[in-house]
Amino acid sequence: MTRPAAPATASGTPAGSSPAAQAPSGTARGADRLATGRAPRRGRPGQRFVVLRTAVAVVAALVVAFPLWWMLVVAFSPRGEVFGRGLRLVPSTVTLENFTRVLDRYPVAEWFGNSVVIGVFVTVLTVLVNLLAGYAFAHVRFVGRSFVFLTFLATLMIPVQAIMVAQFRLVTGLGIYGTYWSVILPSAATAFGVFLARQFMLGVPTELLEAARLDGAGHLRIFARIVLPLSGPLVAVLVLLTLLGSWNDFAWPLIALKDPDLFTLPIGLLYLKGQTTPDYNAIMAMAVLTVLPMVALFVAFQRFFVQGFVRSGVR
Repeated sequence: MTRPAAPATASGTPAGSSPAAQAPSGTARGADRLATGRAPRRGRPGQRFVVLRTAVAVVAALVVAFPLWWMLVVAFSPRGEVFGRGLRLVPSTVTLENFTRVLDRYPVAEWFGNSVVIGVFVTVLTVLVNLLAGYAFAHVRFVGRSFVFLTFLATLMIPVQAIMVAQFRLVTGLGIYGTYWSVILPSAATAFGVFLARQFMLGVPTELLEAARLDGAGHLRIFARIVLPLSGPLVAVLVLLTLLGSWNDFAWPLIALKDPDLFTLPIGLLYLKGQTTPDYNAIMAMAVLTVLPMVALFVAFQRFFVQGFVRSGVR
């Protein structure tokens, strides 16, 4: 005996069935959204946050880049235009006269060569010492290792100006005052470089080191054959940071170098600024010549620079 069908209501649903039973399920609602092409509204706050973060990054980049742009504008502008009325963000006439005047009147090539010599020697010596010290603190067990490392790291809180008198007495006692070595030797190691090298080398798999020790390899061989080939990004970071610091160093070379023939580019900038009538266009042209090599070097090795910081655990 068949049961009669329930009569339909005005809304078209069978009588006796609840609205909840007739409501579409979550899967059905998702299918409806896909069919209609509507995105869920939950993603909108996240998208707004991305837009806000991008806008803040763009504004910060413009604030940082504006002094560099102004330096380029003044360096390529005609002489005296910097004192004109209004703010010129683009040179009225692009000229190389400022660079020619600087190169003709001042020994810029000699200052550049001195900066290169000091920068190369400081970089090679500092990077080598930092790598060896970082390996020792990471993988060599000795009494008081943690205490020595923390003490060494605590020197980061000491201002450089506080130890200049001690450095001056040291270089005069060694008889190297007024030479390249008076600038190179005091920079033979940096606390931050040792810290960065240690953090990076802690990530080297210990299985590789143990296998090398079982084969009879010593620490120097393990460092040269295993650790150093894996530390390419770290070496790139240390080279860039050390070379940049040595290239822009001003206070200590000004104290340690007494011969004008040994002056570096930052000291040369001070020499230009100290003239009776400062030529600001020439000063900015000199600044462009000083900054350009470091910018080119950073652009060339930017990928390794970022990888080194990420793999070292430094954020």
